[in-house]
Amino acid sequence: MFIETEGTPNPATLKFLPGREVMGAGTADFATIEAAARSPLATALFALPGVARVFFGGDFVTVTKADATSWQALKPLVLGAVMEHFVAGRPVIEGGVAAADEDVSADDAEIVAQIKELLDTRVRPAVAGDGGDIVFRGYRDGIVRLHMQGACSGCPSSTATLKHGIENMLRHYVPEVVAVEQVAH
Repeated sequence: MFIETEGTPNPATLKFLPGREVMGAGTADFATIEAAARSPLATALFALPGVARVFFGGDFVTVTKADATSWQALKPLVLGAVMEHFVAGRPVIEGGVAAADEDVSADDAEIVAQIKELLDTRVRPAVAGDGGDIVFRGYRDGIVRLHMQGACSGCPSSTATLKHGIENMLRHYVPEVVAVEQVAH
């Protein structure tokens, strides 16, 4: 098994591509070892010294390291853990992926459908290329609430991406949108 690695815009995060499906549909973001309890792979990665966050995309794993840890020391350990997991044939997540909570008014269903379509076709593929994801969390009073995951979580350029890229695009295509804000969960 050959695992490729790629840098991301977040210097604390590397993207690992095992050459096979990781999540398929959906994503999973683990900010703590406690949150990773239902994932054998995330649990194994958090057991490594210096792993601060784990994210699974369709065909990749992103790992964020603690500031005091170097990639030179951590990268071979992550590669070994990912390889061992897939060679053993263990599941990535046990029990399936939980659906995200959304704060949406029933009156805004058409606007929300337009926002989600734009996010799915124009934003999420680009963000996945950088080792992360953006999850729709709600729309009220013209404000779109998004949660950034993986390499995007804590990335120095994530605020600029959110405000200048995503907000401007959504406002252009969906005139009802007045702002985009990031939410923690």
